[in-house]
Amino acid sequence: MNCLVTGGAGFIGSNLVDFLVREGHRVSVLDDLSSGYRDNLLQGGLFEKIRFLQGDVRDEDLLREATRDQEAVFHLAASVGNKRSIEHPLVDADINVMGTLKVLEAARHAGCRKVVFSSSAGIFGELKTLPIEENHPVEPDSPYGCTKLCAEKLCLAYAKLYDLEAVALRYFNVYGPRQRFDAYGNVIPIFVFQILRGEPISIFGDGEQTRDFVHVRDVVQANVKAALSRGVSGAFNIASGTRITINALVDLLRNTGLHPQVRMAPPRPGDVRHSLADLTRARESLGYAPSVDLAEGLREYVTWAKEEAAR
Repeated sequence: MNCLVTGGAGFIGSNLVDFLVREGHRVSVLDDLSSGYRDNLLQGGLFEKIRFLQGDVRDEDLLREATRDQEAVFHLAASVGNKRSIEHPLVDADINVMGTLKVLEAARHAGCRKVVFSSSAGIFGELKTLPIEENHPVEPDSPYGCTKLCAEKLCLAYAKLYDLEAVALRYFNVYGPRQRFDAYGNVIPIFVFQILRGEPISIFGDGEQTRDFVHVRDVVQANVKAALSRGVSGAFNIASGTRITINALVDLLRNTGLHPQVRMAPPRPGDVRHSLADLTRARESLGYAPSVDLAEGLREYVTWAKEEAAR
């Protein structure tokens, strides 16, 4: 399969590129390296095995070149995170909405068969029922959730209007190797890198809020299954189908040999109270089945983070 990965130098993107190359697919990567890392593509000689185009996902000329002769486009390039979107809503909307629209247009005109879009559980907002099914009401609480919902709707509209299949994968809390510390990002890398630097970690609220953490290998699996599926378009939850409190997460980190110093802080705006995905639709339509246990995944991630911190 000839395929393009936008945002392919990022955390999820580079793990996906690594898997695709090892499976014998021909991979192009488009990334402006604003939040991705060239180092992610240099590991194991990966960079020499791909076609790399450095540039912005909103560059229409570059997108035309990138999508030429591609069967599938994995669209991961994005402005990520509630906090970033609250601080920079115009940038968030331009990248996540207009960038996605330009990717769809380029894919359509290039004759691509499939677009796999990285969406987010942030589209749901505060939850009405658990577990969350795909038809749960969508009331996002941040510009990020709004832009992801808009981009997702564009993908699904294109699948109805044009000869182009589109799958939107609604990620819950993704973690795993190559996920670096980022104040805008996931709680796991924030906690782990702060602990490794000897800094206290902050738990917002009472710590009894729950999250559904999913390992990046399972997210990669979902992307590949979505791309290879034929005649399938739609939106699917991608998660572990389990949940844990933030307080219990800290206890699991202690079990990896870390020694967190905890301080409590007020709740943050835009953060949901609970999260748990229903995976029935992804299992039935894509054959998706999460395989990485959180305790195992955390041990693996802490090992990687220690090596990264030592560099």
